Amino acid sequence: MDSFNTKAVHGEKLPKFIQSKVTPIYQTSVFSFDSLEEMEGYYNGESPYLYTRTGNPNSDELANVTSRLEGAPAGVAASSGLGAIMAAVLAVAKNGDHILAARDVYGGTFYMLKEELARMGIETSFVDFEDQEAVEAAIRPETVILYTESITNPFLRVENLEKMADLAKQKKLVFIVDNTFATPFLVKPYEFGADMVVHSATKYIGGHSDVSAGVVVGKKEYIAAARSRVVNIGLNLSPFESWLACRGAKTLGLRMERQSANAQKVSEWLRMQPKVKDVFYPKGVSEKGNGAIVTIHLADHTDEAAFFRSLGWIQIVPSLAGVETTVSWPFGTSHRSLNAEEKAAVGVSEKTVRISIGIEEADDIIGELEKALAKA
Repeated sequence: MDSFNTKAVHGEKLPKFIQSKVTPIYQTSVFSFDSLEEMEGYYNGESPYLYTRTGNPNSDELANVTSRLEGAPAGVAASSGLGAIMAAVLAVAKNGDHILAARDVYGGTFYMLKEELARMGIETSFVDFEDQEAVEAAIRPETVILYTESITNPFLRVENLEKMADLAKQKKLVFIVDNTFATPFLVKPYEFGADMVVHSATKYIGGHSDVSAGVVVGKKEYIAAARSRVVNIGLNLSPFESWLACRGAKTLGLRMERQSANAQKVSEWLRMQPKVKDVFYPKGVSEKGNGAIVTIHLADHTDEAAFFRSLGWIQIVPSLAGVETTVSWPFGTSHRSLNAEEKAAVGVSEKTVRISIGIEEADDIIGELEKALAKA
């Protein structure tokens, strides 16, 4: 191996087993083998990795830490929150099946269930999950999934997980819960009876607005099917994004504790403001707090464009959950795909503002909102 190009390609490699304190980034598309027999061992279950689409130590670490935090036996990482939801749903549903979902789920989830799954012959009905009779009446012989969110987006309704889990068990339905807003720091839906729990790890698990990722955790048989969908549809998460999300997960509890405390204080202040018509902030989520999102309706006479323009260091974004306080406009972002009737049904209007509370000093957050409200 004397030529320049060969040396450049096949330079000295580090030993395979180095005791790194932090999991290295396995930034590789494939894994190598010393023999054909060793490669065959992958297919016999003797070796865990072959090709990063089928598995990678970094994505497995993210799946494992999330399943451990949720108290679930297994998990799989996906390329985004919607990717995780798609993998979970397709682990169960097929052409001709029916899904029953809460009417007030995230707009992107609403669109995917209503439009994209319909292309596959899977129909979804959206029902007010606070109306037990309506939920039971909407169950059909072909219904296979009951789908909801632990804290709904954007109006923060706290789901009765135990009641819905009991109904799903009684009707032999698979119960899937999106736990993105609550996080396992506040709520563990699997312990209430959920079969699968999904996360947009882009949000609080990652926590720093620098990664797009998703995770599904739950019962082993369902996660095995979800993993197959991740692998065979190509919903896998890259090693670097996995590594970033795992790094963020280490401070999840610290961030949620601070952000929830800030959100409580901000929500109480907002309730006293004459230019705020309604304040949505949950109660009784957990002894540790009630989450880091506050949603408001600005008063009818306000100028929402002026409010958004006047927010100073609070940025306008289409997402949530970073360490910085941000605001979003559900009418034109998360729920943009809903028609006027669907928006009205869930309560989203031009005056709706979703505030993602960060880790700054609560009084500083209030100060910026006060300036913006004065201009609204």
